[in-house]
Amino acid sequence: MSDTQKLDFSAINDPTLASFNQQKNLIKRMLKGNSATCSDCSKPLTLQLPPNTKKAPKSAKAPGIYCAKGCTDIELDMEAVALMK
Repeated sequence: MSDTQKLDFSAINDPTLASFNQQKNLIKRMLKGNSATCSDCSKPLTLQLPPNTKKAPKSAKAPGIYCAKGCTDIELDMEAVALMK
């Protein structure tokens, strides 16, 4: 690719931004304690949080928002959240 040739991402920018905002809003709703359903299969989504004490058993899944069928799988970086405090 030459230096003068530029890639055109305009076709994917709007859908990508919309998807990002949908996921961000879903995460906010779930962290507030509201329920939500999977957009693909309409099953309830579950919020998996990290253990709150060192003695708590470790979960098989990483912290995140999950669908029972696996359609939705949003892994949350809780270390980054802890650094924001």
